[in-house]
Amino acid sequence: MTILSDIIYTELTSIHFQQVIQLGNAVHGEGYLDDELIAQWSARGISQHINCGYVALHNKTLIGFRITFAAENWQADQWCSPKLWQVHKNQCCYFKCNTVDENYRGSGVGKKLLQLSINAAKQQGARAGVAHLWKQSPNNSAVAYFTHCGGQFVKSHPDKWNEESKQGYNCILCGHNCHCEAAEMIIRF
Repeated sequence: MTILSDIIYTELTSIHFQQVIQLGNAVHGEGYLDDELIAQWSARGISQHINCGYVALHNKTLIGFRITFAAENWQADQWCSPKLWQVHKNQCCYFKCNTVDENYRGSGVGKKLLQLSINAAKQQGARAGVAHLWKQSPNNSAVAYFTHCGGQFVKSHPDKWNEESKQGYNCILCGHNCHCEAAEMIIRF
């Protein structure tokens, strides 16, 4: 793994939104992010004036981002298994999205973005973070990365993103009828 020393990590703010939308849609599929969603998701990461969202910049170009919702700014839904977490839901942040440009994967960018989000979430009072990882990522790399960072498997959820795909999200594998599977995972701090 090559770690680049000239990458700048900073909190996600509105000045990054257009580049985040562009990278998110390129990696996850058209319709994954838009102006309204990124504004909502970014705001959900802020609690007690602490921001859990981060971006990575190389030569002033956004090469990665991590969107994390503060513990009190998200609701567990049918895709969540709070009884299996061993941490109360009110003490769990939600790791919504981690995206790294393919040219920078394997260089430690994703791990650093996660560490920054965990540190911020801990300052907000969280004791754990929950995520849904895309099992169909190349070589299941999303689950492997999260596991390497301390994530523990909770439960599998087939068709996690199917409803979003019917409402405009164009999965890069399935199109507008996504049947990708999510691995619900948790990292305890």
